[in-house]
Amino acid sequence: MQEDAFLKCVDPNCGLVYPIYSTNVQCENGHVLDVKYKNIPSTKLKDTFYERRNSKGSIFNESGIWRFRELLNFCQIDTESLEECSKFLVSLDGAEGRQSKPYHMSKAAEFLGIEKDGLWLQPEGYNPSGSFKDNGMVTAVTHAKLVGAKKIVCASTGNTSASAGMFAANEGIDCDVYIPAGQIAPGKLSQAYQFGAQIVQVEGNFDDALKQSLDDAQNHDGYTVNSVNPFRIEGQKTIPFRALEYLNWDVPDWIVYPGGALGNTSSCGKALMELYEWGWIKKIPRIAVINSEGASTLSDLYNGKFENEELRWNKGDPNTELIERYYDHLDKEKIRPKTKATAIQIGRPANILKGLRALEFSNGVVTTVSDSEMLDGMSVVGLNGFDCEMASGASVAGIKKLMNEEIIKKDDTVVGILTGRQKDAMIPVDYHGDSNNTFANPPKN
Repeated sequence: MQEDAFLKCVDPNCGLVYPIYSTNVQCENGHVLDVKYKNIPSTKLKDTFYERRNSKGSIFNESGIWRFRELLNFCQIDTESLEECSKFLVSLDGAEGRQSKPYHMSKAAEFLGIEKDGLWLQPEGYNPSGSFKDNGMVTAVTHAKLVGAKKIVCASTGNTSASAGMFAANEGIDCDVYIPAGQIAPGKLSQAYQFGAQIVQVEGNFDDALKQSLDDAQNHDGYTVNSVNPFRIEGQKTIPFRALEYLNWDVPDWIVYPGGALGNTSSCGKALMELYEWGWIKKIPRIAVINSEGASTLSDLYNGKFENEELRWNKGDPNTELIERYYDHLDKEKIRPKTKATAIQIGRPANILKGLRALEFSNGVVTTVSDSEMLDGMSVVGLNGFDCEMASGASVAGIKKLMNEEIIKKDDTVVGILTGRQKDAMIPVDYHGDSNNTFANPPKN
């Protein structure tokens, strides 16, 4: 008999099921896994979530993740029992996701040419470690704690390492971080060091670091906390949960994300699929994924730029051979992802299959933007008094591009996710030092 929560292979032709205590990130046939729930949560919980914003002294109500704990109850606890919450749920005193919600930003709306009331931008950089990663890391480390893991392991371009190190330190768990040598902003790397993580430098890029970290986890009793871990996805579902909640569950036309490893795309898709299945929403927003021009794997494959074939989820039967041929092409031509937006400098997105599923479900789109466009997006967010890193600027730049192509309409309601705050101080300094940049404000002599 299945428990209330379990793991299930996403391949409909496989469908293998595993207990929730499993640490597998794939089924025995090599397919990725989902966390699944047997029970359908009541829509009356919407009122509960709203009431929890007035925390009444509970860190689990203050938390922007655990406020929605009935929708991600993989620990299978009594969610109203603070004793059980305290025993099982990891939290940084309720800080994770607490300040994350969508905001109107008038200068960004003007730059984009969209109605001010139709644009919402949601800064996830106000999480404790400075990025959206905390949303998923808190649930991944919760599961690590549930299964008795002594060490967590991850690969990172910076934000993951900061978040993993932070929660590991808080829980007294060891943390090994694999990084591509010389490719991480010092502001991000310093966080991992400060939280006591063991840094392992890898020659190569993020994809190389991820491979080594997965080998470490498998062969040396580590617990993987990268977004291939299905429990990471559960926490990241709360990003669209918070957006919808603050919009009074009035579903927007679009949700826009930067595209890197595609964990956010995957989690948003899973969130929308569940909410629709449960009857919580009647309309499905379209997901837009914005790649960097220098790290355009998903865009190339999805839009048929490689071998003139458009890669699709195809109801659970994607052409994985096309993906492998694309990766072989990258290796043969020695093509490496290259962008100053290091957070999305990823050539082999670990969650590409779940990302495809999300795009199929939402009738989504994928496009690319340049580094200069991302920098403009980052900068106009700053003019509204909000801080975000360059990769977050991809959401703004992508909205602008899709509007220019008349894919997003001027009267559409759009939620753009700003995934992290600025941790590379020289990026805005260099931007404003060049008077040719759109929003440059160079220093005076």
